[in-house]
Amino acid sequence: MFAVADQLVGGSRVKVVCEDGKSRMGRIRGRIKKRKWIRSGNLLIVRPWDFQDDKADIIYCYTPTQASNLARRHKIPDSINVF
Repeated sequence: MFAVADQLVGGSRVKVVCEDGKSRMGRIRGRIKKRKWIRSGNLLIVRPWDFQDDKADIIYCYTPTQASNLARRHKIPDSINVF
């Protein structure tokens, strides 16, 4: 599911606003933590946890160029489209 990074909390955690309108605590996985920098306002792909709905894993972080390309092709839902 698509999400937008809202606030960096620290300790590999980010508050994200998901396409379903919920605000979740996102955990940056180890593979992404070492390769990508996540900033406020970035477009992300997250996977909500099955047992705690208010938490999610961050799967992928789009670059600004990729995010604007997705917005131009209308692939991002209108609820989180800020690009």
